[in-house]
Amino acid sequence: MANIPTPHITAKAGDFARTVLMPGDPLRSKFIAETFLTDAQLVNNVRGVQGYTGYYDGKRVSVMASGMGMPSIGLYSYELYNFYDVENIIRIGTAGMLSPKLKVRDVVVGLSAYTNSAFGKQFGFDGMVSPCCDYSLLRSAMDAAEKLGVNMVAGPLYSSDTFYDESKPLDKLRNLGVLAVEMEAAALYMTAARSGKKALAICTISDNPFTGEGLSAEDRQLSFTQMMKIALEIA
Repeated sequence: MANIPTPHITAKAGDFARTVLMPGDPLRSKFIAETFLTDAQLVNNVRGVQGYTGYYDGKRVSVMASGMGMPSIGLYSYELYNFYDVENIIRIGTAGMLSPKLKVRDVVVGLSAYTNSAFGKQFGFDGMVSPCCDYSLLRSAMDAAEKLGVNMVAGPLYSSDTFYDESKPLDKLRNLGVLAVEMEAAALYMTAARSGKKALAICTISDNPFTGEGLSAEDRQLSFTQMMKIALEIA
């Protein structure tokens, strides 16, 4: 294909499976490949953004990091969808809880993603957007969670362009029933929709921005295996 390798991915045509699991952290990508996949091969390492392809329970699966924030996941997901023939991207990341019904280590899945980003304007729409996941992936994930005994909660997420946000929107979003705050899902959902492909964001609650409770970077990298197993089951 004329468009590959890209400036950001050096994999060859066919190196990626139809489904890519996409954590934000490159070290989490490495952990998933080494822990869950057999015959995993490193297919990309540009800028340390590690991508692997291997097998899980006989299924060919890829995992590659997205980096942090909507511009980063927007770039990688666009290239995977449009140049590498990837059909499904499942984000497996961390989020800060907004709903008082949640606790640290709970697993949530994004039906939709509110955002404060202007990412959607590139597609020619100047209003506010709240893009949605793919329903077939969502239904499969809910079934897989039930099979694994995981109480996964579905609802809207908030994808923020700003980590240190002085406008302090979280109370308002919690009152609107938003489950959690993260930084990537909205861009992934919009890119998938524009590309005619499928996307889902599964997140583990890593912290509570209202109380300051949170887990270490090592815990976030290595211990959130429930969401990983759910994503692998539906890959």
